[in-house]
Amino acid sequence: MEQEQGIASAKKVWESVKYYTVKCAECSKWRLIPSKEKYEEIREKIEEHLFVCETAREWRPDISCKDESDVKQDGTMRWAMDKPRIPQTPSGWQRILRIRAEGGTKFFDVYYVAPSNKRMRSMVELSRYIDEHPEYAQGVNISQFSFQPPVPLDEKYSAKRRACSTTDDTNGTYHASTNVDAPSQN
Repeated sequence: MEQEQGIASAKKVWESVKYYTVKCAECSKWRLIPSKEKYEEIREKIEEHLFVCETAREWRPDISCKDESDVKQDGTMRWAMDKPRIPQTPSGWQRILRIRAEGGTKFFDVYYVAPSNKRMRSMVELSRYIDEHPEYAQGVNISQFSFQPPVPLDEKYSAKRRACSTTDDTNGTYHASTNVDAPSQN
């Protein structure tokens, strides 16, 4: 039925992210976010509306800063942090994060998947696609997309080479985080 309307049925796309978490601006405890969509909504506005534990009462009515952290950075998973203000993915589109093997030149690959299931890896490719497929561009603006990958929170992670140095942000600018599983080493 959906095919007849010109919209491909959504294909399940595997990504590396298992949990989405956000750090409370008051108590610095990690809170699990119930969905990727809710996480993206929080991440987009994190600088204007700092996340606090009480925000999580939307999905966990009894949560507070007095409760233990939902997850701990204990080395069992790889952690990465998104930059703030990455826009929420437009409706019908998907933003996919794929972790690379350790020691690569990049930590993550970022893809966008159009409602047609076409996967794009760059802003140039995305812009061309939107120009060539106006049926998927209604209500979509190129400024709603970001190929900025999360940065690793594991101080032991090192890329083969880096184009520029990165600085550790300890002043709390990046509250939104993406928690990812390490890839299998088999």
